[in-house]
Amino acid sequence: MIDTNAIFNITTKTEFEDCAMQVFSYQFENNPVYRSFCDLLYRHPSDVKTIKDIPFLPIQFFKTHRVLSSSASIKTTFTSSGTTGSVTSSHHITDLSIYETSYKRGFEHFYGDLTDYVILALLPSYLERKGSSLVYMVDDLISKSQHAESGFYLDNIGELKSVLQQLESEGKKNLLIGVSFALLDLIETFQFDLNHTIVMETGGMKGRRKELIRTELHKQLKVGFGVEQVHSEYGMTELLSQAYSKGQGIFECPNWMQVLTRDPEDALTIQTTGKTGGANVIDLANINSCSFIATQDLGRVNPDGSFEIIGRFDNSDIRGCNLMVL
Repeated sequence: MIDTNAIFNITTKTEFEDCAMQVFSYQFENNPVYRSFCDLLYRHPSDVKTIKDIPFLPIQFFKTHRVLSSSASIKTTFTSSGTTGSVTSSHHITDLSIYETSYKRGFEHFYGDLTDYVILALLPSYLERKGSSLVYMVDDLISKSQHAESGFYLDNIGELKSVLQQLESEGKKNLLIGVSFALLDLIETFQFDLNHTIVMETGGMKGRRKELIRTELHKQLKVGFGVEQVHSEYGMTELLSQAYSKGQGIFECPNWMQVLTRDPEDALTIQTTGKTGGANVIDLANINSCSFIATQDLGRVNPDGSFEIIGRFDNSDIRGCNLMVL
């Protein structure tokens, strides 16, 4: 069994790579779905010399299979949002403490002590369904912030405006985290001039509005909230860690997470930094499911390890993945 404390105490590139190789060997032996995928690729631990040799499981498997590396009982299942009739992803969680450690340590790595912030959440599309990993995370962060003003806002945006203005007048540090369409709805109703508040979007119009490219979305949010930068959170149902951007759409990972890009024409080839390709994520917090995920996002990794998300693949654009269906 892998020591989860070692995962969250990674400080160097070498430690990350050593831990990733150990996790790969562990999941190869203990995750039947991942083992079958590796078998089809003829990629076994003896063939894997670096993290670039590790097979990345297509994220679609979370829609069709139980992706588990643990025989422990399932404590909860996080599910993705989807349109009516669509197949949603399911991420079965056997140890919630790992998720809680990941998001708390990740947040504090980038933003400092949680108790320094009043956390205001505007996540209507997530609150309206069960099984959201984002709502679980934000609800716990709200509780751990230990501020009476922290909380969720659904339809009561007038109250949110009043609370924000009061907090601003008191000079308190605030985090306003919201889904894109809800933040746009807020600034169409009210205008703000925020000096002590971080505005963080979690992406997604959820069918409520026309999709916008990031630069246009952030331009509107910066004007509406009166802020110089808009922050972003990069996470998903299938991951137990989050990357954060403090502006310009440049994301950074916590020390136990890394993003690589794969060749759009050859899903098994990892590209050098600077090239646009499919985003592959190593999330070592996924120790009990699968830590090596090939997402449907299109991204670019910078030389310092930070990354940008450019867009998404259509299903028709995913090539070289004939082995994706077991």
